[in-house]
Amino acid sequence: MQRLWLIFAQAVTIALAVVFVLTTLKPGWMPMPAQLVSAPTAPQTPLAPKGQAPASSSAPTTAFAEGGEAPGSYRAAAQRALPSVVHIFTSQEIAVPRNPLANDPFFRHFFGDQAEQPVQKRSGLGSGVIVSPEGYILTNNHVIESADQIEIALDDGAKYPAHIVGRDPETDLAVLKITARKPLPSIHFVPADNIAVGDVVLAIGNPFGVGQTVTMGIVSATGRSQLGINTFENFIQTDAAINPGNSGGALVDTRGNLVGINTAIYSRSGGSQGIGFAIPAASAHQVMEEIIKTGSVVRGWIGIQVQEITPDLASAFNLPLQGVLIAGISRGSPADKGGLLPGDALLTIDGQPVSSAQNVLEQVAKQPPGRLVKLNLVRRGKQVEATVQVARRPPPAASSE
Repeated sequence: MQRLWLIFAQAVTIALAVVFVLTTLKPGWMPMPAQLVSAPTAPQTPLAPKGQAPASSSAPTTAFAEGGEAPGSYRAAAQRALPSVVHIFTSQEIAVPRNPLANDPFFRHFFGDQAEQPVQKRSGLGSGVIVSPEGYILTNNHVIESADQIEIALDDGAKYPAHIVGRDPETDLAVLKITARKPLPSIHFVPADNIAVGDVVLAIGNPFGVGQTVTMGIVSATGRSQLGINTFENFIQTDAAINPGNSGGALVDTRGNLVGINTAIYSRSGGSQGIGFAIPAASAHQVMEEIIKTGSVVRGWIGIQVQEITPDLASAFNLPLQGVLIAGISRGSPADKGGLLPGDALLTIDGQPVSSAQNVLEQVAKQPPGRLVKLNLVRRGKQVEATVQVARRPPPAASSE
């Protein structure tokens, strides 16, 4: 009996060991209790009475229509604008200073007279926007300034040489022209004054030469000026990432319309820090049309230098707090011929009040050369009037308002 009990105990022990091993190493071989087996099943649709369509399921779905745009996507705007944005590659030959030893008679005795001055090529890159099917391209002046050769790469990879139609350094805009074998995809300009703080915008360009890139942000501010970037400033500020190589590229709205030309960034590191500036499309369009028509931009000039009137200046020189102070007058300029004097306070131009130095610059610039304009002044506490004939604004190095 004892022997039989020992055999039974050994058999049970071996069986338990086999079950343990199989459960650990090959659990699929072992039958599982019904309550532990689960598998996802498709929701059942209740049967409808004969002759009626089955009731549709109310379960939510995440599928989109074929070719549709996901919520929150700006795919359509990007696809509309991307073919109109180009890459601009420039090269410039720069004379390299000769080694001082080249002028030494001893050196020249052994190595000969090296008359030719060595040169090296400097390359640059930027972006541009196709503004007409005929091949006109709008970009920044600083992208192509001093370039000896300019090459345009389209979105489809085709490359063309470009020539400069005209430049306007005072707004940092330039127009290029290429001759393509087919009409080019031109961008659509946003309607004037149809941009406001908070609007979503996309910046398209070629940052760091990595290739066509789209970044997204909002309009942070409008009418930014007195930044010291250009003579005439009226920037759109955006937090869309703009980096070197984006200059001249497109800032577009959520419909793919051109809002502005990306121009500059505020950065301490050289990369984007969320403060970028673009020239408004309306201003760029006006400059572009004049360049295409005449090759340059003509602005008015009367030859005065002005500054803001502070409370201290007003009290010391008996000046009104409105208007601006004429601090200097160019010799032989329209202002000089019209009898204006340093120390005069300028109040209005042709009846339009002036509020700042930038405002005077803009009001004078929009006057056509040859036109007579009336100025209201305060001189030594008395109101006086003067008439000046507007002249053409000289190049930036010599110009004042």
